[in-house]
Amino acid sequence: MKQISFLLVALMLISTPFQAQEVTQEVTQEDYKRAVSFMYNNSYNKTVFNLFTNVSWFKNNSGLWFIDYAKDSKSYKTVNFKDNKVVDLFDHKKLAQALNELSDENLTSNNLSIANIERLEDGSLEIGFKGKQYILNLKSYDLKVKEQNDVENNNEFESKSPDGKWVACTKDYNLFIKSIKNNQEYQLSTKGKRGYEYASWYGWYDKMEGENGERPKRFFVNWSPDSKWIATSIVDTRNAEKMYMLDYSIDSLYKPKLLSYYRGSPGDTTMVHITPVFYNVETKKEVKTSLPTGTHINSVAVEWTENSGELLANHSERGFKKLTVKQVNLINGKEDILIEEASKTNIDNFWYKNLEEQGKIIFLSERSGWQQLYMVDIKTKETKPITKGDYYVNSVIHTNEDKGEIYFLASGKDKEMNPYHQQLYKVDLKGKMTLLTPEKAHHVINFSENGKHFVDNYSAINNPTKTVLRDSKRGKILAELTEADVSGATSKGWKPPEVFDLIGKDGKTTIYGAIWKPTNFDANKSYPIIDATYTGPHTQVFPKSFDRAFSNQSLAELGFIVVGVDGLGTSGRSKEFHNHSYKNMENNLEDHVLAIKHLAKKHSWIDIDKVGIFGHSAGGYDTGRGMLGFPDFYKVGVASSADHDFRMEKAWWPEMYQGWPIDETYEKVSNITNAGNLKGKLLLVHGGIDDNVNPSATFKLAEALVNADKEFDLLILPSQRHGYTGKARNYFTKKRWNYFVEHLLGAKPIWDFNWE
Repeated sequence: MKQISFLLVALMLISTPFQAQEVTQEVTQEDYKRAVSFMYNNSYNKTVFNLFTNVSWFKNNSGLWFIDYAKDSKSYKTVNFKDNKVVDLFDHKKLAQALNELSDENLTSNNLSIANIERLEDGSLEIGFKGKQYILNLKSYDLKVKEQNDVENNNEFESKSPDGKWVACTKDYNLFIKSIKNNQEYQLSTKGKRGYEYASWYGWYDKMEGENGERPKRFFVNWSPDSKWIATSIVDTRNAEKMYMLDYSIDSLYKPKLLSYYRGSPGDTTMVHITPVFYNVETKKEVKTSLPTGTHINSVAVEWTENSGELLANHSERGFKKLTVKQVNLINGKEDILIEEASKTNIDNFWYKNLEEQGKIIFLSERSGWQQLYMVDIKTKETKPITKGDYYVNSVIHTNEDKGEIYFLASGKDKEMNPYHQQLYKVDLKGKMTLLTPEKAHHVINFSENGKHFVDNYSAINNPTKTVLRDSKRGKILAELTEADVSGATSKGWKPPEVFDLIGKDGKTTIYGAIWKPTNFDANKSYPIIDATYTGPHTQVFPKSFDRAFSNQSLAELGFIVVGVDGLGTSGRSKEFHNHSYKNMENNLEDHVLAIKHLAKKHSWIDIDKVGIFGHSAGGYDTGRGMLGFPDFYKVGVASSADHDFRMEKAWWPEMYQGWPIDETYEKVSNITNAGNLKGKLLLVHGGIDDNVNPSATFKLAEALVNADKEFDLLILPSQRHGYTGKARNYFTKKRWNYFVEHLLGAKPIWDFNWE
């Protein structure tokens, strides 16, 4: 008996490790139910409320209106600037009764759905309901259909001059003007023909059907304020190459429809070319300038000034390393450079505005190493900084030209704050600056038309949103509008994502991220971790505001830790920080790997041997890159709508961030050329008629994986474009969830569950 007992114990010891590996976790219908409950459509203003409040300003500048959401109510509120009190916009019960007499909606006071609301001078309201505009008498609650005034028929292929004396139009691809007074017509251009079209514009999503389909008709002219000049452009498609798609989504067709659109890829010369042209209305002649013909990614943009015959023109050179703003005088032919930007890497997010009353042009530039505000004197051509410092000016959102005041959002000015959180400042042309939003949070601002007020949604990922009305003079809070309510989520165990930081790959710079946990989190368990990635250098993924708090919660509910991180190379910080990704997008994930290893070292409940990754568009490229560039780290990936090879992408994005002319780095960073590195489980997904990121690179990567004898999965959604909608969106979400459940968590996925 002792020998038999010893043998049984030995067998148990030998078999235990094998059995432990075979035991898989279980995911239940209850887990899926929780995941579904945190999806946007099921939670936003249904179980969590006022994460972000949109407001609408009355056109007469008397106040604003907004919707205040709560568990058992949906209230239309208003603020009148006379007293700044928040009150109901109307009697909800009475309006519901009045609207029910017009429809079979069976509306109640809590489920009204109206829009296009205006406060009228007599105290009544104009409201939009079911496609019609009504006048609501707030005393009697009578509703009358708004009488539509005779509106002049707006022909999108004609443009009337500001003085009303001329109409511009095209015939046979040439530009004509016609006198309103005597109906006499004048032909301004003569060389137009199909593919070389005057007074046209390039539509990014202009699609053509069939082998020889024609581009949709486009018309564009830009009249000068005094009606004496016309600016327009020639769109030349004669040598432009197309991208193609096959549309299988039309139920009545049993052969796919061939679709195409003009879209240049990096390095192409066979692109749409756009030439600026100008006409003197009095002489009916073209006026020549030295402004260049550009491609559809770097064409000339034109803005008239108040001086007759004078305009501002700005354009980039191919490769986005040099940008120029010129003052052009069509009367005397004089052209002066006002702004000239140059960079060894790229010039991104350039912006300028003409303050004519001040005789200045203000613009954003990274010439100091940080994006700051500058101004140039139009007469002297002298350029001076308006702001200075090691912080980032995100945007100018309002200007008071009379007073020479500029309102801008900036991040990182307060060194005690997270560098991604922005605050609102006011600065005059002498550089005197005032902080208008002192709360240490992320502020999202909406200015009134006249600039006297603004609404501030301020929050942090772990600090619920407060929405307030402020005056623009000092930022004083005039009214508290809403406050986020997430008690419905916290009652289920939800906690906000946790913010973390670490030193990035350069060994000196602090980078930031956040992690989402399931609501039934247990620190004694071990969880796979999934990288929700998007390292596109033009943006960030760090969740700055509270309305992002639930963005990855659904996936976490299925038994994962989800992480979002901004590494070196993304936007919104110094130029040095941004430049890490230039010609180097293959290494954008290095900081993600560092971050996940940092978290695993810090937290015993993270399983560093089970790391997943997913992303869409540029995040889809990241996913492919993670699986192929870091194959021993990332084990499971879902790449959707990805630009897997930048040589097959639209030209502007790769040329901006991966450089131009095209060089060996494009080959090096391609997922396609690295397909043989795949070790883990990879799901490729693409919309069949994606006219933003063409599906071709996903197909080409699939072919490369086949040729490399690598196992992978492929899902094509035939009817979908770049973003997925409707049933296809749910189907994709289910596939992504279950791909991680099966291959990363090691559990049996559930296909049938309720989306509500």
